[in-house]
Order: sequence, then structure tokens, then C-alpha cells
Amino acid sequence: MKKFLVFCSFLSFIGFAIAQKATKAPSSPKLVVGVMVDQMRWDYIYRYQHRYGENGFKRILKEGFTCENTYISYAQTVTAAGHASVYTGSVPAINGIMGNDWYDRGKKKMVYCVEDDEVKIVGGVGNKEPMSPKNLISTTITDELELATNFRSKVVGVAIKDRGSILPAGHAGDAAYWYESSSGNFVTSTWYMKDLAPWAASFNQKKLVDSFYKRNWELSFPWETYVQSNINDPAYVKSPFPRKLEANIGKNYGAIASTPWGNTLSLEFSKSAVEGEKLGMDSITDFLAISLSSPDYIGHAFGPNAVEVEDNYIKLDRDLANFFEYLDKKLGKGNYLFFLTADHAVAHVPAFMTENKLPGKSMKANKRAETETMKKFGLTRLIEAQANYQFYLDRNYLDSIGADFENVKSYFIDQLKKDDDVLTAFDNDEISEANLPAEFKEMFQKGYNQKLAGDVQVIYKPNYFFGGATGTTHGSMYPYDSHIPLLWMGWGVNQGKSNRKVYMSDIASTIAAILKIQMPSGNVGSVIHEVVK
Repeated sequence: MKKFLVFCSFLSFIGFAIAQKATKAPSSPKLVVGVMVDQMRWDYIYRYQHRYGENGFKRILKEGFTCENTYISYAQTVTAAGHASVYTGSVPAINGIMGNDWYDRGKKKMVYCVEDDEVKIVGGVGNKEPMSPKNLISTTITDELELATNFRSKVVGVAIKDRGSILPAGHAGDAAYWYESSSGNFVTSTWYMKDLAPWAASFNQKKLVDSFYKRNWELSFPWETYVQSNINDPAYVKSPFPRKLEANIGKNYGAIASTPWGNTLSLEFSKSAVEGEKLGMDSITDFLAISLSSPDYIGHAFGPNAVEVEDNYIKLDRDLANFFEYLDKKLGKGNYLFFLTADHAVAHVPAFMTENKLPGKSMKANKRAETETMKKFGLTRLIEAQANYQFYLDRNYLDSIGADFENVKSYFIDQLKKDDDVLTAFDNDEISEANLPAEFKEMFQKGYNQKLAGDVQVIYKPNYFFGGATGTTHGSMYPYDSHIPLLWMGWGVNQGKSNRKVYMSDIASTIAAILKIQMPSGNVGSVIHEVVK
């Protein structure tokens, strides 16, 4: 009897060991999935929560971790800088991406963030401008994953915007795909490959964009139920719903970007990337970096109080639920690490602010400061270029006539400060002397790249910007542009939330800690320790 009991205990132990082995979690996630929503304000998570289902945003909040107080730590809150900073864990001062564009004094021309005339487009039509990550001067977390696995990991970037896929995919990524509006194809460049991957070519041949056009843009709920949006003011409604898209079939492939179907198309292509590249199918962690560009196009056109924006997020919630269901079935629930954030947020439409007696203004171009400075010093020209609210003074011209550059610059700054729309202006060489609170001052220091920046920075009052009567924009240091969502879910992630202030640049550090790999070369961020198990 005693031997029998010992034998039964032994069998129980063996059974327990086998069960433990069968249920043991992998030592690293099969796949990291990063989703950046282009122009998502933090409050959209809660503003439209009553509209969301249980398996999209609410699932992340229930199962994952939310960093409620996440900010951009630099001043140029635009798309390229945001994508670069999330994936490098850095800031424009170090990673070299200080805007979507900047002025190159040596070349005497504006430079686009991912332009590269040494590569060619692959999979597109016509002579489109070639793109690559060449201008990014720091490694990315995706580069570091490649280095950590001796380039056995697979890294794929997907977006409608070229910069939204290229910068996250990094230098060593296997591919970055973006959408070519003239052909309706997802394309890449010779930086990554000579010929389009067969699975990507097959996806393009289906022309899914036309199938979405056939469905038009119908509202998810009756118009009158959009109580979180400005349904009573016709000034913000460009055309009635449903929005007819069928006329675009077979020709206007770019129109999809300004509808919620752009998100759906991007996620469908992402699924094809998982299938075609077999992402997450072996023991080596892969990385899928997705940027959803359509919310930015919709937001610019209508503003954050529009029905169009609310409906976009209702549909995005459903798209995310569908995507999670796909990943659960393909990889197994809990076997992938997911995070969602934004590259920037957005300002209210100035006309909306004025109507509701709130501060805000749509400004017109004003050259008074420039004119006064030229008159004072007898100049025929002063400004060589403008970008990112910075002025590049014409140094060569001022030198050639023997003008005192520092005196001219100082006088121009004084004149800018006199303009009613201007909060302040300062010399970029003396940011530390700017009359700003320390936190705002630091944002400009982190955004100032010595080789790329202009001479003079101007800051306009909150919610003052150049734009139209109904549209809006972003790009400022203010919270409405810099407070972004940061949600985590899946492998290695705790459940909960934190209101501690963290930054966009902390994301790469946190991923590095979870994956146990090196941080990017220009990293300035810190691990968000509350997130990590």
C-alpha cells in the first residue's frame, strides 16, 4: 500500500510538471506590436468611452496598463518628431528629426524628414520621391532588437504616411511600407529591398481600397446621439452623412486616407505582414510597428469637436478589437506585447473657441517685425527661411553688407515680442535665457538641434495658430498638443494605471527593459517601472 501511494505521488508530480511545462509562458514575447495613432488626444480614451465596445480600448484598460499623464518632452509636436522620439527614446536635439521638414543652410533648401535621393521607390508608379531613415541619427528600439538577436528578428513598419512607417522601422528594419495615393499600393524603397515582397504585391493586387469605397462612410450611430460633438453648428459640417465614396473607385485612391477606412486598410495590411513574414512564428521576438495616419487627416479637416472625429474613434475601437482577436488566434493571448500611443495631439478650432468665448485665434501672416528690422538696418532682405516656428536669418547676406548679425537678430526678436499674437520670442543660441517657466524652456532645449535649427524661435499664445476657419493643427508646446495616450497590454505588462508624469521618450526604455535588450544609442528616457512585471 505504501509503495502504491508513493507511485501515485510520483505520477501526480510528473503530471504536474508536464502541465506546468505546457502552460509555461515563453521567455520573451513572440511579437511586439506598436500602434501610433496620428493626432490622438489623451482624453479621447474617456471622452468617447460610452461609445466603445468591450474588446478594443476598454480591453486594454481592463487587462493592461495605462499611463494617464504621458507628455511629449520637446516643443515641436509634429508627426515625424513624434515617431522618431518614441522609437529612439530620444528628442530632436539628439536624434536629428526636429520636424516634418527643416531648412538646410548648406543645400539652401527645405529638407523632408525621410527624403533620400540615393534610393528608389519599390512597388509604386511614376517617379515618386524616394524615402529612407537616413536622416535619423540615433538607433531605434527596433534597431536594437535586430542587434540583440544578431538580425534574426523581423521588423516591419506599416503606415499610410511614409514617415509613419520608416522612422519606427529604423535603419535595420526588414521593411517599411507606406501607401502611395496615386496607385493605391503599399510601397517601400530600395533601402529595404529590390522587389516588393510577394505577399505585399498580392495584397496590392486585391485593391481593397475599392471595396471600402463601396461601403461609403456611414455613421456608426444616429446623428443626434453624437452629444460629445458639435452637432448643432453647420459651420463644422462639410457635407451630410453618409459620405459618398463610390465615385473614387478605380481612380482617387488618396481619398481613403481622410476616412476611417484608412485605419482599417492599414490594419488589414498589417495582418498580411504577420502572415507573409511569419511574424511571431518562432522563438525569436519580432516587431510590427503600425502608424494609423487617418485620424490626423480627419482631425486637421474637422477639429476635435467634430462628429467625424468621434465616429473615427468609434470605428477605430472596432478595428482594434478585430485586430486583437486576430492576434489572439494567431499568436495566443498574452504571447505578444502591445502598446498604443500618439505622435502628438491637437488644438481646438479657433472659430469654435471664439464662439464659446474661449481664448484662441486663427492668425494671418504678419511681416511687421521683419519689415521694421529691415527698415532699421537698411536691409533689402532678412529671412532666408521659416520652419517649425523658427526663422533662419540670411547670414550670408548680412555678412556681405557688413551688418552686425547679433544686433540685427536682437532687434528682430524685440519686434516680434511687440506683436499681439506672440507670447514671446528668443534667440536659439540663448534658450536658457528665455523668459519661460523651466519646464517649457526645457522643451525647447530638447527640441533644439544645433545643426538644423533656425536662429530665432517665436511662440504664439495658446490656441493661436495659422489656419482656416474650420480646420485645426498642432505643433506647440501646450498640453492640448503634448498630452498623449500611452496604453500597454500583454506579455510582461502589469495591470493598472498611473498618474505619474512620464514622457514619450520613456517608451523605448520600457520596451528595452521588458525585452532585456540595450536601449537606443540616443536614448534619454527612463523605464516606466510601474508597467513592467
